[in-house]
Amino acid sequence: MKTINVPVREQVSHDSQLLFDQIKSRLGKVPNLYATIGYSSKALKGFLQFDELLNQGSFSEKEKEAIALTVSEINECNYCLAAHTVTSKIKGISNEETLSIRRGKVEDPKLNTLIKLTKSIVINSGKPDPDLLEGFFNAGFDEMSLIELVGLITVRIFTNYVYALTDIPVDFPAADVLV
Repeated sequence: MKTINVPVREQVSHDSQLLFDQIKSRLGKVPNLYATIGYSSKALKGFLQFDELLNQGSFSEKEKEAIALTVSEINECNYCLAAHTVTSKIKGISNEETLSIRRGKVEDPKLNTLIKLTKSIVINSGKPDPDLLEGFFNAGFDEMSLIELVGLITVRIFTNYVYALTDIPVDFPAADVLV
């Protein structure tokens, strides 16, 4: 089977190199996953724009990280679990909260509802348990939130699948293993 390596700057197009510069100025580095997506400048640009727009949406920072961690846990994406464990800590989410989110059970009822619906959407290919969808609306979320949730799930599935297909080195500290 062909091994896909993380490209160095010279291996990607000029457009991807410009995107790498933007990423590096924002994050201090170009994470291996982003670099690998950079094999296609259009995929990298589309991913970054979609992710940025969705991150300006209706969900709180904690809710967005909970969505990312939930999707990545279901898809067993060690790269995204590692990266989002780091970003969760930066955003003030404790390691124990991160682990609880990954287990699918948190004390906050609204966040718990969001996690359960996210999990059901992913596991059931977009056809969640109707009771979970109803609970989502009863918890105070609206139609805009539902559509943004689908977008955030889609972004994470994209990165999860890129990692699954490439198995590139994880350049973040490994996330704790759930017990």
